[in-house]
Amino acid sequence: MKPIKESGNGLLFTKIAKDLSDQGYSVTPDGLPKSLASALYKQLKAMKDSEFDTAGIGRKQNHRVSDVVRTDEICWIDGTSKAGQEWLEWSSELREFLNLQLFLGLFSFESHFAHYAPGDFYKRHLDAFKGESNRVLSLVVYLNPDWKAEDEGQLVLYSDADDREGVKVTPNFGTVVAFLSEGFPHEVLPAARDRYSIAGWFRLNTSHMDRVDPPR
Repeated sequence: MKPIKESGNGLLFTKIAKDLSDQGYSVTPDGLPKSLASALYKQLKAMKDSEFDTAGIGRKQNHRVSDVVRTDEICWIDGTSKAGQEWLEWSSELREFLNLQLFLGLFSFESHFAHYAPGDFYKRHLDAFKGESNRVLSLVVYLNPDWKAEDEGQLVLYSDADDREGVKVTPNFGTVVAFLSEGFPHEVLPAARDRYSIAGWFRLNTSHMDRVDPPR
């Protein structure tokens, strides 16, 4: 893996680390390297509808589908494609940088493409509950060229359970969002057109003897 300075990601990673330290979240418009964003978008456009599954909530035995909570479709990224591998390498660089700068102890990463058809949503939720998950940092990037204000579909980050206003993030192409998973309730508002993103989570290592974690 190239050193961060040589990879060209130093400025972005430094900004993300500072934002996380100062306020617990980071939003960087046009932050994803253009070549990577273009490769991921090209892969998305080549994917078949059958490669996406209806998204659910919960993990393993607690996993269930609920169209009251969320209505999007997802496809996990396993690195078998060139674009997927480049994405995972970029995410690994970010993980190593944040561990050095913020001592977060990030161990592994999982992510998926997400497709929200017009009208789809994801109600207000947390990615991790204290003491119940090892997700530490959530990461989102958007792959929507020429997104307009009237297309809506914003991500809304809330500072706590009492916050009703939140910070709205427009899903413009290449925007990078990172936030502490246990600290920010958030939701995805319905959009007027198809909306594409990648959602990912950096996790701690909670492996025990004969059980390896994290599972997908």
